[in-house]
Amino acid sequence: MSKHDQFVTGIPSSWVGPLRISGNAINEEIKVPLATYETPLWPSVGRGARISRLVEGGIRTTVIDERMTRSTLFVARDAGHAYEAMASIRAREAELQEAVSAQSRFAKLIEMHEEIVGNLLFIRFAFTTGDASGHNMVTQAADTLMNLILSWDLGLDYGSVSGNFCSDKKATAVNGVLGRGKRVVAEILIPHEIVETKLRSTAQQITDMVVRKNLVGSTIAGALRSANAHFANMLLAFYLATGQDAANIVEGSQGIVYAENRAEGLYFSCSLPHLIVGTVGNGKHLDHVNDTLEQLGCREEREPGANARRLAAMIAATVLCGELSLLAAQTNPGELMRSHVALERGERK
Repeated sequence: MSKHDQFVTGIPSSWVGPLRISGNAINEEIKVPLATYETPLWPSVGRGARISRLVEGGIRTTVIDERMTRSTLFVARDAGHAYEAMASIRAREAELQEAVSAQSRFAKLIEMHEEIVGNLLFIRFAFTTGDASGHNMVTQAADTLMNLILSWDLGLDYGSVSGNFCSDKKATAVNGVLGRGKRVVAEILIPHEIVETKLRSTAQQITDMVVRKNLVGSTIAGALRSANAHFANMLLAFYLATGQDAANIVEGSQGIVYAENRAEGLYFSCSLPHLIVGTVGNGKHLDHVNDTLEQLGCREEREPGANARRLAAMIAATVLCGELSLLAAQTNPGELMRSHVALERGERK
C-alpha cells in the first residue's frame, strides 16, 4: 500500500467525567476519553460518572487476572500419538518457559491447556505480556515454542501457529472460562435516595431490568457467556481513543451485569472476563494516543503491567457508567428515545 492510499479518519471525541474509581489498580477521580459517532454516549456515561462521585469509594474495580493466549495446532498420526506427545510436552514445560523468557523481556509462559480432536493436537499457551496487549508477543512466543517442540521429534507435524483455540477476536466460551486479556469486575453500591433522585428509578426496577432484559433476554437470544445492554459501545469508544485494536470488542463485550436490591441501596456490577488492552505496542506511538495515555496517567514509571491494569480498571468503570445509565433510562417508558432525539437534534443545530 502506498502512502497516497493512507488517510486519517476523524472521530468525534470527548473527555467525560471525572469518574471516581477505587480498587487494586487505581484510586482517584479521573476523566476518560471516548471517541464515537454515537455522541449521546457522552452524556449517558457522564450521568454514571456523576453517580460515582456521590458514593464513597465510587466505582470499585478489581483486576482479577491477566494473560494473553495463542493456541498452536499440531498434527499427529492419530489420537494415541497426540496424547503421548502431549505427555512429553508437559514433562518438559520448564524448557518451554525458559525458551519464552530467553526471547522476550516481558512474555512469560504461565499455563497450557490442550485439546485432542481426532489426530489434531491443540495447545493453548497462556502468557503474561507486561503493559502490551500482547497479540504479536504471544505469536512470536508460539513460533518459538512450536519450533522447539517439533525439534523434539515427538511424531508431530506443523498445523498452524494459531489454531482458533486462543480464541482471538471471536465470540467463544473458552476466553470466559480460561481467561484472555484482563479479567476485571467493576461494582458500585448506590443509596436508594441517589437512585431515585439522580437516575429517576428504584433499585428494584433496575434489578428487575437486569434480570428480565440482560439475563433472560440474552438467554433466549442465545448469547454466549454474555448478559449486558451495550458494553460494546463504551469499549469501542475507549479503544479508539487510546489506540487499542478495536476488533477486540468482539470478545470484550462478552460480559455480565449483575444487580441486587439491598437494604443499603442498589448493588450494581459489570464483569468483563476478557478485556484486551495495552499501553504500549501498535497504535500507542501516535501523538494523539500518546497524549491521551499521558493524561490518563498510563505513561508513568511502574512495574511491568501496572499501567495496563490501570487502563483496564478505567475502562471497566466506564462500562459500568454507561450500562447503569442506559438500564435506568429503560425503566422509564420513552425516556431512552426522548434523550436520543433531544441530544442528536441539539448537535445538528
